[in-house]
Amino acid sequence: MPPMSSPPSVVSPLPGQGRRIGLAYGGLGLLCWLLYALAATDWQRGSRTLWDGLYEATWNLGPVLALGPLTLPWVGRLLVRPPLARLGWHALGALLFVLAWHGLDFGAAWLLFGSAHAQASLEQSLVWRSACGAVVYGVLVFGFGGVLHAQQAHQAALRAAQAEAARTHAELAALSGKLNPHFLFNTLNSLLMLTRKDSQRAQAALLGFARLMRYVLDTKRGSEGRVSLAEELDFVRDYLALETLRLGERLRVRWQVDEAALEESLPPLTLQPLVENAIAHGIAPQVAGGELHIEARCEGDWLHLSVQDDGPGCPWPPAPGGRLGLGLSTLQRRFEIDYEGRARLTVRSAPGTGFAVDILIPRA
Repeated sequence: MPPMSSPPSVVSPLPGQGRRIGLAYGGLGLLCWLLYALAATDWQRGSRTLWDGLYEATWNLGPVLALGPLTLPWVGRLLVRPPLARLGWHALGALLFVLAWHGLDFGAAWLLFGSAHAQASLEQSLVWRSACGAVVYGVLVFGFGGVLHAQQAHQAALRAAQAEAARTHAELAALSGKLNPHFLFNTLNSLLMLTRKDSQRAQAALLGFARLMRYVLDTKRGSEGRVSLAEELDFVRDYLALETLRLGERLRVRWQVDEAALEESLPPLTLQPLVENAIAHGIAPQVAGGELHIEARCEGDWLHLSVQDDGPGCPWPPAPGGRLGLGLSTLQRRFEIDYEGRARLTVRSAPGTGFAVDILIPRA
């Protein structure tokens, strides 16, 4: 089992997102600076020109705009802490933010105008700047926190989607794996019976069986593999050739295949389990055998496949707790999770009416 990763100590912007956050912050800061300058300009009497407004906006907003980016990593560190602890740390952060703003303002005034002016400016703006600093800090926390929370939600959704995709792929692989041993067991039984009757025909049948196994092994390369309908039908024909050697004239097959549908793609081993079930339950038990009807056609955006026998049929749907059979239940589950749930498998049956399975697959 791989070691469990420890929870992150800080929430940081994703690669490339930090630049977008910086550009957004810079754009909003520039907008606030221009609005402040316009509001500080006396347009009617002219006592304050636009340059005066720009100077005042720079003096009052410059320090806070410079301090703003420092709150992003601070907020990221606090996001991983419990809510009550986070509240206390934000109170400390607001205090530090206010002190830093006063410090920058005092230092700039000292350098430009001397200590007396810096002291007077600090005393004059202490209360309102402290209140504004706390409010600005809160706005920054909500803004950066909202961005990081949205990022966390997006990452969580992405991880959930990746986990669901991995689970689905694993389940599809497992479902596909169930078909092959089931098919192999029944086919080997047919070959064993044939070797006791006619060794030459058994040799020809083994060549057909080799083609079947090559197809099966090829389709095991991936759970998302697709084959053309023509390939799947060739595989079914080889399988039916083996069954015909066993059942003889008791097995009659009627094909109704639209030429335009042959190039359509579908999951491998889609039709063979249905054909196998039809023969095992609908045709082989009958003394006179029966007819197997295989149909494939395109219907708009769908590929319609149908496998039907004229056997005794059964009550459908089955009683609660009744079993569908391995091949049918596997295919049913497979189409529930494949094609994003858009494929459909339906069954039509009743005593004395045979058994039919219809599959609708979205066309590529």
